[in-house]
Amino acid sequence: MPLLLKEKEYNTAIFFMTTTVLSTLHRRILQSAYLTIETEAAAILHLKQQISETFVQAVYLLSECKGRVIVTGVGKSAIIAQKIVATLNSTGTVAAFLHAADALHGDLGMVQAQDVIIAISKSGSTAELLALAPFLKRNGNLLIAIVSNEHSNLAKYADCVLLAKIEREACPNNLAPTASTTAQLAMGDALAMCLQDLKHFTPQDFAFNHPAGALGKQLYLKVEDFYRHQAKPQVLPTASLQEVIVEISSKRLGAVAVVEEDGILAGIITDGDVRRMLERSLNVEMLQLRAEDIMNKQPKTIENGTMAAEALNILRHHNINQIIVVQDKKYVGMIHLHDLLREGLE
Repeated sequence: MPLLLKEKEYNTAIFFMTTTVLSTLHRRILQSAYLTIETEAAAILHLKQQISETFVQAVYLLSECKGRVIVTGVGKSAIIAQKIVATLNSTGTVAAFLHAADALHGDLGMVQAQDVIIAISKSGSTAELLALAPFLKRNGNLLIAIVSNEHSNLAKYADCVLLAKIEREACPNNLAPTASTTAQLAMGDALAMCLQDLKHFTPQDFAFNHPAGALGKQLYLKVEDFYRHQAKPQVLPTASLQEVIVEISSKRLGAVAVVEEDGILAGIITDGDVRRMLERSLNVEMLQLRAEDIMNKQPKTIENGTMAAEALNILRHHNINQIIVVQDKKYVGMIHLHDLLREGLE
């Protein structure tokens, strides 16, 4: 009769085997992730060795383009082409995506005589691109090819060839486009950034192209975009404690500015200041206090015209909820942390 393991020993053995299998799987997952990232990083770094005078030539061709930059490809390269188009448009270079297969079935009509074409293909022998190239050349369009083989047929058609060679794909079978598409994308980004520099594309220009995004808001929203639509809590230095409390409560910004009759800012009183004072004690003498007796005479302020993102940084740095906006030392408004966050600033 075989020797049976006791139940506790059996469970321990199963736990040990399960843990060992999971641990091995865990290591395999991590190793695969590391290898993918390392392979793609190597592909990008290798691009630096492939940047030559032809890259400079390509940048000049694109910067002098009187039409649009048309980026085309097939398969995964087409997806990369779309991303490059998005980056070009957002950084001051007008661009459009053209799927090579669709171009052969009517979409070629979108290409105008002054457009410059960027064709992306790892092999340089993509059938749709090779079929498209003669038509592009017939119309006199300049063609820039991003390929891994400078002797490919697509490279022969091109006016300028940008090499994006890789040693291998990150795919274990060296098949799925991974490192190659990463290299293509990096090459497109390099072109876009060089063009942005040549065009002197400013942060304000970037904001104009991104009015609804968080990045754009950081670049165009100013403090006056907030306080002009807010209540403007203020009291005179001689205001009573009751008047201070009423003003803070009614304007709902959690604070009130203490302002001289000529508009010059004298200080600030927050609801926290009032609450802490009342917590210490409440007597008849306290009720006789005036705003000037309890105000903070050195409040944090920000100049009118300052970017809202900077105001947010100041609020966070000093761990405060409100900040007073001044112009020539005069109180013009108050903004609250929550208003900036609600707008999507980060």
